Amino acid sequence: MSIATKTGDDGTTGLMYNRRVSKCHPRVEAYGAVDELNAALGTARALATASATAAQLLAIQKNLVILMGELATASEDLPRFVKDGFSVVTPDLSAHLDVIVREIESQNVSFKHWATPGANPAAAALDVARTACRRAERRVCALDEAAQAGQGMNREIIVFLNRLSDALWLMARRAEQNG
Repeated sequence: MSIATKTGDDGTTGLMYNRRVSKCHPRVEAYGAVDELNAALGTARALATASATAAQLLAIQKNLVILMGELATASEDLPRFVKDGFSVVTPDLSAHLDVIVREIESQNVSFKHWATPGANPAAAALDVARTACRRAERRVCALDEAAQAGQGMNREIIVFLNRLSDALWLMARRAEQNG
């Protein structure tokens, strides 16, 4: 089977469970922004000078796959998604980010003032990932607002992305300090 299925030639794309929506649907915008974030994290991981940072980023990327799967599933299909054994975003995923934040803050990494990205490639890549994360967060919030008209959304996704942007900001500052 070719990757070029041509099913999207009409301006639609597929969600989980064969639902089709416009390529500019808020759900597609949300998981597309998270996909961009995942790619930015891959760049940051490739440029990481500390193996611990690379390992943290890989774990976060794996959690983003869970998040994208949930976002790529229409709300009415979520019970089936869970029944089929797929994971959803839970407070435990966000708590893992809190641990990363506390660890970096315990290293006296400054979080005051505005940052000027670009001190070194590793820090710059983390700042690109952070801004991609904020965009993804905005897209997920827009999806949540659109869903308020009858379909709830897992708000832990917003919590996770908010925590992730904080963690990435601190990771970038740490990368600046450590060269």
